[in-house]
Amino acid sequence: MKKVFALVDCNNFYVSCERLFRPELNGKPVVVLSNNDGCIVARSNEAKALGIPMGAPFFKFRGLLARHNVHVFSSNYALYGDLSSRVMKVLQQMEADVAVYSIDEAFVSLPVTQIWNRGKYAAELREKVRKHVGIPVSIGIATTRTLAKIANRVAKKEARYQGIFDLVDNRQTEEILARTAVNDVWGIGSRSTEKLQRHGIHTALDLKRADETWVRKHLTVVGARTVMELNETPCISLEKAPPCSKSIITSRTFGQPITDIGNLREAVISYASIAAEKLRKQGAEANTLNLFITTGLFDEQSSYSNNQTVTFPRPTSSTSVLVTAALQCLKSIYRPDYRYRKAGVMLAGIVSQGYRQQELFSRTTVKEEKPLMAALDRINNKWGRHIIQYGMTAGDRPWSMQQSRKSPAYTTNWQELPVVK
Repeated sequence: MKKVFALVDCNNFYVSCERLFRPELNGKPVVVLSNNDGCIVARSNEAKALGIPMGAPFFKFRGLLARHNVHVFSSNYALYGDLSSRVMKVLQQMEADVAVYSIDEAFVSLPVTQIWNRGKYAAELREKVRKHVGIPVSIGIATTRTLAKIANRVAKKEARYQGIFDLVDNRQTEEILARTAVNDVWGIGSRSTEKLQRHGIHTALDLKRADETWVRKHLTVVGARTVMELNETPCISLEKAPPCSKSIITSRTFGQPITDIGNLREAVISYASIAAEKLRKQGAEANTLNLFITTGLFDEQSSYSNNQTVTFPRPTSSTSVLVTAALQCLKSIYRPDYRYRKAGVMLAGIVSQGYRQQELFSRTTVKEEKPLMAALDRINNKWGRHIIQYGMTAGDRPWSMQQSRKSPAYTTNWQELPVVK
């Protein structure tokens, strides 16, 4: 059966998580800081209106933030990871085919029927997430994932659509593509944008109408797939999707149910290693890791799913650090006597390697890690992935870092649960 794709995207996700337990902040400017309170990584719409740029160093804007009474929070990745998991579970309860793309985005595959009102259904989905989790979302619907991304952008930016925009059989499609800059198309980076603009391609509509042979020659098969998607031919699976700048997910459904923790450990080590490799290819590092395990949704026996998040004292792309953290999480959430069908590792709080802040008393320096990881990547690139792998057990590690404005762990710590009076 033919399908359409709905991209469900949480609005200003980190800010929405902070507002969830502080409703008095609704309508007020709010920003969230990066690891060690370094840079601004999330802004409410009110903060954006003040001209506060994304990624701005906190110390440079401290005065502006104070003058406008902007509420400032340290990153609380444990809270964000838990609320993300709750949003995804709500989506999975309503639809069987949900593909998590990042910490705040998921693609939902929807069947196409003549009598089905997609807009009404999307509104019900949006309301259910708001009611059960409290996070506002925007939903873009289209015949391909690339067009769903564009539809979601319209839903989020234009209030008249009330958070939902459907591009399927929409007469406005070409008009919307004409006002979408080519660099805002999913998967078109800065280098590709420069090539396209030199060739007179400035909008998504220009790219849609571009010569396929020229695109394939200059942007390779990835660019050709993007053009096909703009022309309503779905050909990008999540395995071939452009990497998300906000998070990286490595997840698989097992060929057969797994009950033994030893087999789960092997899978988790593999996924964490792959995620670390993807990080290094992007020249990036991650602040936090989330591990999830789950049984089948309709398992004949009892079902179980859980996840846990670890926040690092400083951003890392080290395979050993990520594997250790993932195994530590697995040890905490694994329960015997369940038939596990899927596990996954999600890295979030991703920053460029240049933003990394050293710790004064850190035992492992950046210089010591980089040659080892570079050697690991060279060998695996030459001889094949997994030629060199990690086999290790998780040990106790302190994960504390500078977070002077961190909100409580409202949903993951018994000592910090919200108190209702």
